[in-house]
Amino acid sequence: MVARLGLAVVWGWAGLAKVADPAEAAQAVRAYEILPESLVKPVGWGLPFLELALAVLLVLGLGTRVVAVISAALLLLFIAGISSVWARGISIDCGCFGGGGAVSESQTKYVQEILRDTGFLLLAAWLIFRPRTKLSVDAWLAA
Repeated sequence: MVARLGLAVVWGWAGLAKVADPAEAAQAVRAYEILPESLVKPVGWGLPFLELALAVLLVLGLGTRVVAVISAALLLLFIAGISSVWARGISIDCGCFGGGGAVSESQTKYVQEILRDTGFLLLAAWLIFRPRTKLSVDAWLAA
């Protein structure tokens, strides 16, 4: 349950930080220079809602294994994106919890961001293999 609620807090925090300013979220996506411009706004505007949906489902404990798989996939994409900009020498703030965009090289925190997301990935992996807890909709439905 701790892993489920911990990951829910992460997704909720990330989603809430971005949902209020979708233009800023799109700018953070644009800064990675990975997606074509036609996908920048849909991803930047949609990602906060996906993160909030994952948070709600995790709090409820509904579809926990599926939500954990989606979370793991999303975290792997985030790690790959951060690794990509680092390898290409692009200096950005990841925009993971709001903000994002170009920064000076001294302001980048790629190692910390990758380690942080790897920790979140471990929470998701735990939930993939141990998704049920007593205080969850999944447990209630299984009963």
